[in-house]
Amino acid sequence: MDFILPKQAPYRGRFAPSPSGSLHFGSLIAALGSYLQARSQQGSWQVRIDDIDPPREVSGATQDILQTLIAYGLYWDGDVIYQSKNSDNYEKILNRLATQQLSYACECTRKIIKMQGGLYLGTCRNKQLPVSGHAIRVNLQKLNFPVSQFNDRLQGLVTLDLAESNEDFIIKRKDGLYAYNLAVVIDDIEQGITEVVRGVDLLTTTGKQLALYHLFNNKAPSYLHLPVAVTAPGKKLSKQNHALAINKKKPIPTLLAALAFLGHPVPKALHCKDCQNILAWAIQNWSIERIPQYQEIQIEN
Repeated sequence: MDFILPKQAPYRGRFAPSPSGSLHFGSLIAALGSYLQARSQQGSWQVRIDDIDPPREVSGATQDILQTLIAYGLYWDGDVIYQSKNSDNYEKILNRLATQQLSYACECTRKIIKMQGGLYLGTCRNKQLPVSGHAIRVNLQKLNFPVSQFNDRLQGLVTLDLAESNEDFIIKRKDGLYAYNLAVVIDDIEQGITEVVRGVDLLTTTGKQLALYHLFNNKAPSYLHLPVAVTAPGKKLSKQNHALAINKKKPIPTLLAALAFLGHPVPKALHCKDCQNILAWAIQNWSIERIPQYQEIQIEN
C-alpha cells in the first residue's frame, strides 16, 4: 500500500497541538524543542492543528495557540495545517485498508476489553461485522511484524510491551471520529516530516505509528522524545490537569525557563534581550547531548 511522498526538505519538523486549551509550560517544551531541532539543521518547521476530536476542543483555543507561538518568537513555515480538513484522505486510506482486508469492524466495548484483561484479544477479527456503527481496527495479524522496539534519538533503544504492540488497535472510533494514530501518520507522511520531536508521554504510541508506516510501505521519520514537566511524580503538566497557560505578554522569563529545562541555560547577558535574540543563541548552541534524558522533571506550576 504505497503513498506518493511529496518532495522533502533536508529536514522537516512540526509541532502539532490539539485545540483543547491554551499552551502551558509542558506544551511550550514540545514546541520549543521541535523548533530548535529544525532550525539548528536549517530545516523547515511546520505547525499543524490536530483538531479531529471536536468534543475536546475549546472555542478560541486555536487562535490563542498561534498567538502564543508568535509571542514567543516561534514562527512557522508555510500555512498552518488543520487535520479537520483532511477527512477525505483519511477515509480514502480506510477504504483501501478494508479492501485489502487489513482492517475490520469491532463491536467490543471498553468494559468487555477490561474484563478480558485490558488488552484487545482479536475477538471480532473474523466476524465480518458491518462498518457502520462500529469501531474499525487495523489487522496487525496480517502483517506479522508487531513493533516492540525502536531507537529514539534521546531515549535510546526503547522496548515496548510485546502484548500491547501486537494488539489490533483502533483507527476509527465508533462515534465516527478518526483515531489519533491513523491521522498523525497520514498527515506526517503528506507533510514529508523527517523527524518527530515531542514529549516522552507519547512514547508508547510510537510502536503503533511505526506499524502503520510499515503497513503503508513508507519510511518512518526519526523520533526524539523530550522529557516532560510534572508537578508531582506521574502528574504531568496538561490541559486535563488544569496547567496554567503561559504568559503571552511577558514571554522572556518563561522562554528562559523552558530553555533551562531542556539543558540550555541562557547566558545572563542575554536575559534582557528579546525572544528573537534568545532564540538565535539557542539555535546556535542547540545540542541533543545537552537535553536531559530523564523522562519526568518536576517543576513548580
